[in-house]
Amino acid sequence: MADHSEHTGKFVWFVAGAAIGAAIALLYAPASGRETRRKIHDRVGEGGGALLESGKEVIERGRELYGKGRQIAEEAANLFERGRKLVEDASAGSAG
Repeated sequence: MADHSEHTGKFVWFVAGAAIGAAIALLYAPASGRETRRKIHDRVGEGGGALLESGKEVIERGRELYGKGRQIAEEAANLFERGRKLVEDASAGSAG
């Protein structure tokens, strides 16, 4: 789980760095101000979309992990209850 989170964090920083680098490159590119602003706007929209999609993936993965964790906890509780009943039955059998 921590490994997935680490990769997601690196991906977010990569996308942010790419967006900043693209913006700086556009500012230094020989183009009109209007064209440069349009390009920056387009790139920001693309980067925002990528971050939004990444966020959705992280949320979905979190839901999956929560579901798996909940299932494991329920199975552990069932096993504990079965073990408790076995001990009670064994105690009742040896006492009687």
